[in-house]
Amino acid sequence: MIEQRSLNSVFKTFEPYRAQADEPYMSSGQVKHFRDILLSWRQQLMEEVDRTVTHMKGGATQFPDPADRATQEEEFSLELRTRDRERKLIRKIDSTIDRLDQGDYGYCDSCGVEIGIRRLEARPTANQCVDCKTIDELKERQITG
Repeated sequence: MIEQRSLNSVFKTFEPYRAQADEPYMSSGQVKHFRDILLSWRQQLMEEVDRTVTHMKGGATQFPDPADRATQEEEFSLELRTRDRERKLIRKIDSTIDRLDQGDYGYCDSCGVEIGIRRLEARPTANQCVDCKTIDELKERQITG
């Protein structure tokens, strides 16, 4: 949920990639397009982390009413959980940038087929094609019930 919400705001500044008719998959233009998306997304998440730290330092007040204290603690707890998910997402973005650098980005980890520009624009950290991801999700549902 966090990934999609923050990704939506990143995409407000990006236009979908328009490939040339004879352009090879993961050309330098495409790699630059995805690098820009990933770096912008990462920067936005880091700014959120900074805002959280500032908010928690400045917002920590000792309320005399136990209910007010409990509400504040719950708000901080939710915020910290959100930031923890974002921290994991930042690691995933960094890993994806490494894949870009190594030339592995855009290809399915399971079958090696091209993931596709539109899927990568929808989820820049995707490492599986739609078919392999669907199979993995079906297997997971069978295991977990």
